[in-house]
Amino acid sequence: MTLTTIDWIVVAAYGALTLSIGLRLARRAGRSVEDYFIAGRSLPWWIAGTWFATDAPLATAAIVRRQGVFGNWLWWYEAAGILMLTFFYARLWRRAGVLTDAEVIELRYGGAPARVLRGFSAVYQGLVKNAVVMGWVMLAMVKFSEVLLGWDAALTLSVCVGLALVYTVASGLWGVVVTDMLQFVAGMLGSITLAGIVLARFGGPGGMAEAVREAPDAPAGALDLVPSAGSASSLEVLSFLCLILVLWMRSGQGDGYVSQRLFATRDERQSVMASLWFAFAGTVLLTWPWIVAGLGSLLVFPAGAGIDPALAADPELAYPMMIRELMPVGLRGLMVATFLAAFMSTMDTHLCWGASYMVNDVYRRFVKKDGSERHYVSASRVAVVGLAVLAALVAWQMESIQRGWIYIIELTAGVAVVWLLRWYWWRVNAWAEIAAMAGSVVMANGRVLVGLAQSAIPLPSGLLSMAERFYAPEMDLVRAVVILVTCTLLWLLVIRFTKSESDEVLDRFHRRVRPGGWWGPVAARTGVKSADPPAGRMWTGFGLGALFVYGSLLGIGCMLTGRAAVGVILLVLSIVAAILTVQLADQDTSSPAPTP
Repeated sequence: MTLTTIDWIVVAAYGALTLSIGLRLARRAGRSVEDYFIAGRSLPWWIAGTWFATDAPLATAAIVRRQGVFGNWLWWYEAAGILMLTFFYARLWRRAGVLTDAEVIELRYGGAPARVLRGFSAVYQGLVKNAVVMGWVMLAMVKFSEVLLGWDAALTLSVCVGLALVYTVASGLWGVVVTDMLQFVAGMLGSITLAGIVLARFGGPGGMAEAVREAPDAPAGALDLVPSAGSASSLEVLSFLCLILVLWMRSGQGDGYVSQRLFATRDERQSVMASLWFAFAGTVLLTWPWIVAGLGSLLVFPAGAGIDPALAADPELAYPMMIRELMPVGLRGLMVATFLAAFMSTMDTHLCWGASYMVNDVYRRFVKKDGSERHYVSASRVAVVGLAVLAALVAWQMESIQRGWIYIIELTAGVAVVWLLRWYWWRVNAWAEIAAMAGSVVMANGRVLVGLAQSAIPLPSGLLSMAERFYAPEMDLVRAVVILVTCTLLWLLVIRFTKSESDEVLDRFHRRVRPGGWWGPVAARTGVKSADPPAGRMWTGFGLGALFVYGSLLGIGCMLTGRAAVGVILLVLSIVAAILTVQLADQDTSSPAPTP
């Protein structure tokens, strides 16, 4: 046990504050399913786009210890996808007026294939993917509690699941978003405090950078912001190119929980600004305090003969060990409260998101269609409990947060392009999406399927050897690109041999969402023009947004790793791009076209 009485007072005060907010909002959330899951479609952008996570600090510090700073492109690449969401998809989601992203399936497609796809998508997203995500969030809390509290996994999971359930069951998304800003501020304050202590201990950014360069056990090119030929293997460079050139598309239309926040905004403008804030806050503001702590851990806990055996076996323990080693009394309690904040923020979001699928897209759609709003709110609370228990079981079996990240990338890679184009091309049909989703699931789990097949029927040694190489850890991101390309070819082939959706379905979707792109025949029938800005303006916004986010990301990185001059230039460019980006986004959503 490393916490003092003062530390526990800080933790208890924070817990009491957030719990009181959730209980006060319970009545408001209980009025309807729309209030419970999307806060009555009334959120401003600065709340809807705010988040903080438990898993990211641990995984980020571990990546720095293993590969160096550039390894964090494993999640930095998603900012490009979120920027595509900002300029191409946020306004479409808001016009659709749905409760979940699975619900849009029966708006976009028709007939039995659409019903099957909606149910399958709800289970795929709300149970399979969501359980993995919540599993690694809980795993992060298990590792954190092991180092700082001395708790075992069973106790940590029991306490954390209990806290998340009390809060989410009572208040739904209302409680989640109202406290998210508090949790974001608390999380940032704790993370920046730890980073400041690390920098002060090693003589500021320049001193820390020099110490890391001279550390004999630091990874080659530990301070590199992008992989270079001298510090990374050719496979690492190839993986980096896969991320920045291809895989960002998988997050382009918005993951389910991000889309849920957009559904909950007041209007199109708020949804666009929320996704832009999400990209900047999540990629830039949160990143560097965690990386500084990871770099500091290379100096405080150098690899070698004297390293702690637990840290040698699991680098994801580095972040909580830095808290235990460097944070003084009181501030250590603040960091525990911070991680509790992060845990609550992430779990509450994902429990609400997953339960919305189970109730809106499974129970309400296929089981009980005529219940009252209060009945569905009660069913939602039951679904939240079931999801939390399932996530705890997944966390019990997981060992690595980073491996969970990679699995989700592969699981969703195959549907990336079809999810993007279903909004902009009338010819995409339900069978195309079914094929892409099925192909992605099969290829992401190919290692397991090959093992099952081998246990039933002996497979040729050449096939086993090929499968072993393809599913080797070093091939992770290359494999994700193969999944994306293969599944894209698959669904294009399916389109070639299946019929388009009926005119009635396509016309209904086009009148409601008013997308741009390749909807010529449908637009001619409906007489409804696209409500989107010209494509050139959207691509300009995307490019300026990328310069804004990545310029600030790399600019701050240069300043923290001893390259201040380059950092200043990048930050100036980033500020200019930020002003232009916000102006463009504001102009394109200030006067949205009326709904026909």
